[in-house]
Amino acid sequence: MPAPACLAGGARDKPTLELAELLRDHLDAVLREPLSSEQHAAVRALLRCRTAQLGGHLDACAACGFSRPSYNSCRDRHCPKCQGLAQARWVRARMQRVLGTHHFHVVFTLPAELRALALRNRSVVFELLMKAAADSLLELGRDPKWLGASAQLGITAVLHTWTRELAFHPHVHCIVTGGGLAIDGSRWVAAPGEFLFPVRVLAALFRGKVLDGLARARRDGKLRLGPEDEGRAAARRIDALHRASWIVYAKRPFGGPEQVYRYLGRYTHRVAISNSRLVSATAETVTFRTRGDQTAALPPLVFLRRFLQHVLPHGFVKIRHYGLLASGNVTTRLERARALLGGGGAERDDPPADRESDPDGAWPEWPADGAAVDLSLCPSCGDHAVQRGPLPSHHPTSARAPPEVAA
Repeated sequence: MPAPACLAGGARDKPTLELAELLRDHLDAVLREPLSSEQHAAVRALLRCRTAQLGGHLDACAACGFSRPSYNSCRDRHCPKCQGLAQARWVRARMQRVLGTHHFHVVFTLPAELRALALRNRSVVFELLMKAAADSLLELGRDPKWLGASAQLGITAVLHTWTRELAFHPHVHCIVTGGGLAIDGSRWVAAPGEFLFPVRVLAALFRGKVLDGLARARRDGKLRLGPEDEGRAAARRIDALHRASWIVYAKRPFGGPEQVYRYLGRYTHRVAISNSRLVSATAETVTFRTRGDQTAALPPLVFLRRFLQHVLPHGFVKIRHYGLLASGNVTTRLERARALLGGGGAERDDPPADRESDPDGAWPEWPADGAAVDLSLCPSCGDHAVQRGPLPSHHPTSARAPPEVAA
């Protein structure tokens, strides 16, 4: 069932501008664009999110009589209003698996020369990008040259496809254990505290795996090619990519295991743009924040077109676990590694009872920043007297009903 929205009163201010409003205001122009079925579905979900079309409940204050509808959320993974609860639950679950060792953050980026190909072949290229990143790390972990012994790392990888300006920029964030379990399971093989693998070696290996994978996909007829992908000019570009230095960025290690998934949680359920980054909108321009106090401005249709290009293919899994963290190793090799590390890891961080969800997982919400939302607090009189009840069928809606979007 869809998840209800939480009361904003007294807890969080609603953004003055929302992505759904922009979609509503420019829907006719958006629907004239060549949208995929996944993009159509995302548009429908965002338009209906937290409106009467999805149903909901009535939140009423027993002290002063104030009431208002609380409409259900769409739970679409591209919706900027629906990720806080999913992110918090994910982080809470993953904290039970983090190992008591230092971790590294490594980012693998697809070169600009391959982005047009990726736009035409999202599933194939995204799949290859994530696998090549993980396989490169796992291969170097198995090579005793780098860690002193052959070991299996633990990796969590998250695909992102955007820049802060909403340009198409596929890259993978990987959180990697600082070492791994020896292949025979006899000991933990630790990596140095400030260093995992040479970035140039990692980048070269990643480059080879991506280009080899693309060549195989092309031979197997799995790629939809454009005119620029054929002929001598295309061959020269591919040859240049074999010689070029690809971008792999390794950040400084975390201060402790308890920081790992809290940090990664900032990446896992992020969408291309949040409502809080929207500054203003006119008929000619949408202005949004990029970095710090910097902003960018785009025509509304260009802005929405950029947002929709980041809708993922149907069924594509953007958060994946490899090595020790792969599902097949969770109860075997991961537990062995935990025992060798002294059972260390992040402490369990379950939210207090008043932030827990009810059995159907719908109420109340637990925001991404971990701050409690006091759902009993009345935004009108300030008493803790708000109660949830069914939404009467005759109750007037304050939400603007979204237009229907054909599939």
